Amino acid sequence: MSAPRETTVGAIDRDAPPGEPLDLEAAYRDSHVGEVIESLERELIGLAPVKRRIRDIAALLLIDKLRQAHGLSAGAPALHMSFTGNPGTGKTTVAMRMAEILHRLGYVRKGHLVAVTRDDLVGQYIGHTAPKTREVLKRAMGGVLFIDEAYYLYRPENERDYGQEAIEILLQVMENQREDLVVIFAGYKQRMDTFFHSNPGLSSRVAHHIDFPDYSAEELIAIAQLMLEQMHYRLSPDALAALGEYIERRRTQPHFANARSIRNALDRARLRQASRLFERRGVPLDRAALETIEAGDIRASRVFATEGAA
Repeated sequence: MSAPRETTVGAIDRDAPPGEPLDLEAAYRDSHVGEVIESLERELIGLAPVKRRIRDIAALLLIDKLRQAHGLSAGAPALHMSFTGNPGTGKTTVAMRMAEILHRLGYVRKGHLVAVTRDDLVGQYIGHTAPKTREVLKRAMGGVLFIDEAYYLYRPENERDYGQEAIEILLQVMENQREDLVVIFAGYKQRMDTFFHSNPGLSSRVAHHIDFPDYSAEELIAIAQLMLEQMHYRLSPDALAALGEYIERRRTQPHFANARSIRNALDRARLRQASRLFERRGVPLDRAALETIEAGDIRASRVFATEGAA
């Protein structure tokens, strides 16, 4: 992917007469935002509602630039976001691409993503939280701060917890430096709803709430095949059938994490394939043997042996 230009929306003439039409297609092309959206399509199977929402936000920001060029500024758009969904549904990947879009359209200076959790922000003793939180914010300035499992910042049951101090600092920066930092809160939907209900100051500053649905079984198989293709592996026909059965069983078990669990399963299948080939080290190996995952490499999983295994 090519690097963004210094002038992120170069086709927009900010000195254009108010009545002169502006070339939206040229502005879109010069922003290189299309490249980021195309990369999302390539990288992520499914997630049609998420991709549509990202395109809508990109359109809003591009049109906002055109409006500014015509003297129609409505003030800086609110950009802080909430990504909700189960683990392994692509939230971090989409956050990275969102940072690129914001950079290419000139809404953040750098376009980098800083991903953190509670432990990166909250200290364990008095006077520790503020410097930790400010150091993270300093690193994130000019880009996007992605706070995963953000609800752990708020622990009302513990009156000696310092998470509220981190939230108050975040609130100040989100309001006073919103032209230099975008914050994305992420986590399970129900817990995030409770988190925002308990912190109305945060909720009022988050403009975009995007829910990431779980993948279907068919989408998980497509994700597995894409992952294997990128690693130069393939599934035999019997292995493909075994993977479909594995997914159906694994989705009903605890701690299933969508694409993340599929990646872990494929890593274990690759390990079994390597062990199987090593045991036959007296037999010459061809390319097909090296790249093919067989059904036995899938069915050796504990998922087939024990209904409750992870």
